[in-house]
Amino acid sequence: MFEAVELGQKISKKEFDQEEPELRTRLLGLQHTIRETRIPVIVIVSGVEGAGKGEVVNRLSKWLDPRSIETSAFWDESDEERERPRYWRFWRRLPARGTFGIMFGSWYTRPIVDFVMGRIDNSEYERQLHHITQFEQLLTVDGALIVKFWFHLSGADQKKKLEKDKKAGRPSPILKQFSKHYAEFASASEHALRMTDTGDAPWHLIEAANDRYRDISVGRVLKAALEEKLESSSVTATRNDRKIFTSIPDDDITILDHVDTTRTIPEKDYRKQLKDYQNEIYRLVWEARKQKRSTIAMFEGWDASGKGGAIRRLTAGMDARLYKVISVAAPTDEEKAHHYLWRFWRHLPRAGYVTVYDRSWYGRVLVERVENFATEDEWRRAYGEINDFEEQLHEHGIILTKFWLHLDPEEQLRRFKEREVTAWKQHKITEEDWRNREKWDDYKAAVNDMVAHTSTEYAPWSLIPANDKLFARIEILKTVHDRLSEALEKN
Repeated sequence: MFEAVELGQKISKKEFDQEEPELRTRLLGLQHTIRETRIPVIVIVSGVEGAGKGEVVNRLSKWLDPRSIETSAFWDESDEERERPRYWRFWRRLPARGTFGIMFGSWYTRPIVDFVMGRIDNSEYERQLHHITQFEQLLTVDGALIVKFWFHLSGADQKKKLEKDKKAGRPSPILKQFSKHYAEFASASEHALRMTDTGDAPWHLIEAANDRYRDISVGRVLKAALEEKLESSSVTATRNDRKIFTSIPDDDITILDHVDTTRTIPEKDYRKQLKDYQNEIYRLVWEARKQKRSTIAMFEGWDASGKGGAIRRLTAGMDARLYKVISVAAPTDEEKAHHYLWRFWRHLPRAGYVTVYDRSWYGRVLVERVENFATEDEWRRAYGEINDFEEQLHEHGIILTKFWLHLDPEEQLRRFKEREVTAWKQHKITEEDWRNREKWDDYKAAVNDMVAHTSTEYAPWSLIPANDKLFARIEILKTVHDRLSEALEKN
């Protein structure tokens, strides 16, 4: 790809001064339209060290309305970032719909540097590049515009830049270090660009020896990309590369029909096992803290299936300093302005801590599917997106446990009526609960598909019989205990 970059490109100061005002005005107008149409725009600024990437970021900040821009520089990682999956730092900085996110460095930086410096081998490099392509597809199919710039300098021009900085009394230690490996970086970068140059997120190679030519070229490319996006007949792509097969057999027997909801436990046994498991979980959670292993326990289930009570018994076996419970409700305006996974990435625990989700990212394939809050294309492709998300959690070493609490419709009805007549339980029953009950069969089909498509080796579903709350609580504590024990013993 780099052979196609025409070196020696220049633009005079006069030409720059003539074109800049009109270009800047047009970009501002497009930015206003982007805000109205609520398209998130991601501008990636990458390339050879010494190519003036920081100057490009400054130029864009000058040309565009700063109220709708957030610039993020990704180079050094904080302790907080290292204690979470790699993409946590990027998800947190993704722009809201209608705004621009300028990424100075990005998800490309570390894989390229790690490969050149010998910290990862070729197969791992390929795997990370493939994951980048999946990540960018996830964003673009959700409606984002990604404009990727790679700023190129020849080896000779990079040396000139290094000498110029020295004479100016501003030597860059990063440039000096990377210039020693110019050929290796060029080879690794070219491969990365070829692997991740897609129709939805193409690379734009900019020759950067001349500052004015570089900056005007960026403005032209960005203007064209914004115009093309706005002229597109559909802001949200409808392509679905994953073929999803229905999991519901013709006889309407689903996965949930195989859950034995008649299982019970004597109260005496319950009291003893509850205490024993809570004590063991207390010990294991502190051991996970020692090993810097994060834990996520995620709860889904029917209304009135006992999720809240199970969570309270689980957290009662943990030191309050080590866990956090996230109760997931309808998304806020801020959350709606991002990809649906954004709000769950934000709450991932630091190393050694526990996050309990009371409902979760599976809302996309449950309530959003059944209530038509998500299009069919959106909830169908969510299976793959969720599997990718959970695989990243697993690769980072997070211990993930997923529960579906299942009860019979008759038991649910009994609990609903009990809540209506019990003063201290009346706040638990709403008109929405009754409406959801009327769609039992629709939710049952959605749960069947969810479990079939997202129960993986690294993130299996645990289907808990919940007609007997005491039995359900012990099963949940036992499952968490076993998962923690197995994971921590492997270390």
